Amino acid sequence: MAAKKKAAGPKITGIKTKMTKSQILNELSEKCELSRKEIANVFDELSILINRHIKKGAAGEFAFPGLLKIKAVKKKAQPAKKNHWVPLLQEFRDIAAKPASIRVKVTPLKALKEMVS
Repeated sequence: MAAKKKAAGPKITGIKTKMTKSQILNELSEKCELSRKEIANVFDELSILINRHIKKGAAGEFAFPGLLKIKAVKKKAQPAKKNHWVPLLQEFRDIAAKPASIRVKVTPLKALKEMVS
C-alpha cells in the first residue's frame, strides 16, 4: 500500500505562544491583505451566523467546513435524589434536581484532527 503524499504548499511553522485576539486580527489582516476592521467584521458576522444556527428553534448545528462542528445538545432534567451514596465523602447526601438545559458541543472534523497528528 502506497503512503499518502501531503500536498506541497507553503511551509507551516508552529507558534510557541498563544495569540491574543489583537494578534490574530493583525496576523490575518497581513496575510489576507485586508484591513484589521474588515477582519473583525468577518469574525463578528461569523459569530452571528453561528448564533443563528444553534439558537432555540434553529437547525441546532453549524459546521465550519473541514475544521469543526458546533451542536446545541439538549440535556434532560435530572430528578432529585434522596440518600445518594457519595464515595468520595463516604456518606449519604441529598442531591437537588437540575432543570433541563441546552449545552454547546464542539466536535473536531478530519482536517483539524490531521493538523494535530
